[in-house]
Amino acid sequence: MRCPPRRRRDGFAMKKKVLITGASRGIGFETARRFAENGYAVYALWHNAPERLSEVGSLDITPVQGDVSSAASVDALVAEVGEIDILINNAAISRFGLLPDLTEAEWDEMMAVNLKSVFLLSRAFLPAMIRKKSGKIINISSIFGVVGGSCEVAYSAAKAGVIGFTRALAKEVGPSGVQVNCIAPGVIDTEMNARLSKEDLAALCEETPLGRIGTPADVAKLALFLAEDEFITGEVINIGGGYLM
Repeated sequence: MRCPPRRRRDGFAMKKKVLITGASRGIGFETARRFAENGYAVYALWHNAPERLSEVGSLDITPVQGDVSSAASVDALVAEVGEIDILINNAAISRFGLLPDLTEAEWDEMMAVNLKSVFLLSRAFLPAMIRKKSGKIINISSIFGVVGGSCEVAYSAAKAGVIGFTRALAKEVGPSGVQVNCIAPGVIDTEMNARLSKEDLAALCEETPLGRIGTPADVAKLALFLAEDEFITGEVINIGGGYLM
């Protein structure tokens, strides 16, 4: 499933450009790799460390450093990358613990990285999409944004905000030809879930109708599908093997 290339005035093909945040590991890295393998020019945004981005080899993946929670950093990113065809808001952080133990600073950081970033990046890249009457925004939420998660109140609240943002923005920009959708992964085998013991993972597998937890590749394939679809917008798609907490 490859995207049809655009054509420059000189007749040469142009790849569609996709920017993926939180692309140095987990879902973001796998999504960057999958899009590059399918003919896209990928800009892979990282913050603290590029980590696995050194593994991309000859794939058309350009690592870009930036802070998704900073308006100034996002403005600099737009100047560096230019117009894009697809924005995938994947960057996220989580903390596990009781709400009374959560500091105000930790709450603010959770909201900034998980929710404010979606606003900043969408606001930055939307004008060009609206002008071209074409573009896709794919936001990565979580099953916790749908049903809530005990001991992850801030994370759940932020991810629920991403869902509301998606549905509202899809209505706002639909008449301009821009599609906005949301993926809500269940338990995925990433570093974010490394705190889970083997016993916890085994129990989750047993409770999941499909008998396993998800992989970053599962989410990446869905993101690619949404990027190439022309009539889906405003949707929140759960991907968790049938498991609902």
